[in-house]
Formats: sequence, structure tokens, C-alpha cells
Amino acid sequence: MEERLAVLVAELDAQWNTTIALHTSATEKMSRLKGDLENEDLKNSLAYKLHNLYSSYEDIFKIIIKFFENHIDDLSTFHTGLLKRMALNINGIRPALLSDHSLKILDELRGFRHVFRHAYGYELDTDRVIKIAEKIPSLKESFTTDLNTFKQNL
Repeated sequence: MEERLAVLVAELDAQWNTTIALHTSATEKMSRLKGDLENEDLKNSLAYKLHNLYSSYEDIFKIIIKFFENHIDDLSTFHTGLLKRMALNINGIRPALLSDHSLKILDELRGFRHVFRHAYGYELDTDRVIKIAEKIPSLKESFTTDLNTFKQNL
């Protein structure tokens, strides 16, 4: 079991490094957009980074789900179910991954990603994109603690 846990931790760390890079890129784009609010390309680029950032977090969740064989059966609510599952402590199987703070921000980011993916004729609101992006430094800090606590409790 120790070997499998070592592989799990290595996979989580590798995906977390990818996620951190996306955090850095999104934060830089947010700073640039705040200085140029009319720049539609920059707004769309930041929105795309936020979309990718949430997807990267979901990849972390999928690594955990796969390892512990915690299937999500209802595919119609897969993304919400996956996120909520990560906040659960499953006694005798695995500790919770997400704190309430991380869960709240990730759920908002998940909702944003859904709109970004599915509202093809929808014009993104610059203020809304920035408002979401402003929360990601807090998410990064909170999730860093969450992930470290999760790994310690395995």
C-alpha cells in the first residue's frame, strides 16, 4: 500500500505544479486586464485561463477518485458531485481534501467554467471575470493547506 500511496502523492504533486503554473498565468493576466479593461482579447484570455485552472483542479480530484475508487454515478451532476465529494471525509477510506473556503471558491469557479464553456453567444463581463480572478490567490493559499493536510492524513 505504501508504494501505491507514494504514486498517488507523486501524481498529486505533479498535477499541483501544473495548477500552480495556471494560477501564476491567470494572476498575471488579471493584473494586465485591470490596466486595460477594454481589451477583449485579454479578457477572453483570462477567462480561458480560469476555465483551465478549474479543469486542473478537477484533474486533481479525478486522481483521488480513481485511487480510492469513489465513483460518481450520476453523470448529469458529475462536476458538482465531484467537487462535493472532495469535501467529504469518507471514514475508513480517505480524508476530506477540501476545506469549506476552498470548496466555496472552487464552486464559483466551476460555475464560471460552465458558463464559459456553454454560452457561445454570451458576452463575458469584464468585471465578473476580474471578480472571479481576484479570488484565486486566496484559493491557491487555502488549497495548498488542504492538499498538504490531505497528504499528511493518508
